[in-house]
Amino acid sequence: MANKRAFIFPGQGSQLTGMGAALYDNEPSVRYIFDQADDILGYGLKDLMFHGAEQDLKRTEVTQPAVFVYSYATFMSKDPGLADAVAGHSLGELTALVAAKALDFESGLRLVAARASAMQAACEITNSTMAAILGLEDEVVQQVCLDTPGIVVAANYNCPGQVVISGETAAVEMALENCKKAGAKRAILLAVGGAFHSPLMTPARDMFAEAIERTTFHTPVCEVFQNVDASPSVNPDTIKHKLLHQLTSSVQWTSTIENMKEAGISEYVEFGSKVLGGFVKKIDKEAVITSFE
Repeated sequence: MANKRAFIFPGQGSQLTGMGAALYDNEPSVRYIFDQADDILGYGLKDLMFHGAEQDLKRTEVTQPAVFVYSYATFMSKDPGLADAVAGHSLGELTALVAAKALDFESGLRLVAARASAMQAACEITNSTMAAILGLEDEVVQQVCLDTPGIVVAANYNCPGQVVISGETAAVEMALENCKKAGAKRAILLAVGGAFHSPLMTPARDMFAEAIERTTFHTPVCEVFQNVDASPSVNPDTIKHKLLHQLTSSVQWTSTIENMKEAGISEYVEFGSKVLGGFVKKIDKEAVITSFE
């Protein structure tokens, strides 16, 4: 049986100053993507990506479109053909949907902008943050969150031994200390704008719902493994439902890769960073990874 392959796309946090500038200069075939993005958004995203300061790129409403545009342009520059499946981490799920032709580029970018704006607005309601917990079992992190007063949840199951928690700042800080006491090798607050993938994103989900309803989704050309349940989807209504609820649900990346392996996928091509390839290797040691960044 031929090896099956998946295309994977990173989320917020993979941004870098100068991102996309070399691609724009060296790959004329994808310049239109950056130019079109400026037209669609109505501001100079390209200039922020190529020349903006690190602080500019850390703003959620800039970061998410920047990562999306760069990942998609990288994907298009490689002309990789078809995959047996696609997946993206958090924001990257939207890039995956465009790569699988469930969305066209303009619809995808408009959704990314709406998502970023909604999440930014939700961040401003409550003092909130996220933290990475390294070297603890998933179940231990979950229990610490349950035992901590206030709102704090396991938000990203990235790979065995790496879970990101999310919630009210005081609750996250307390849970972080309790994870250290429980034996975590490291527990680090992250420089993020708020509590992504937690109940505190409920206002964002309600705002994002309007944008999703206005958008036409198509049947993708391959299965899309989605974050909320790590399962493949091809039905446009199912995709929309899961994409919306992703904002307040955990990113089940470990389970996603385990389920892809179960489905016969052994090769992964990442576009836009090398972060996910590292996670995949910790989940499936036999996996073959190719990264384009």
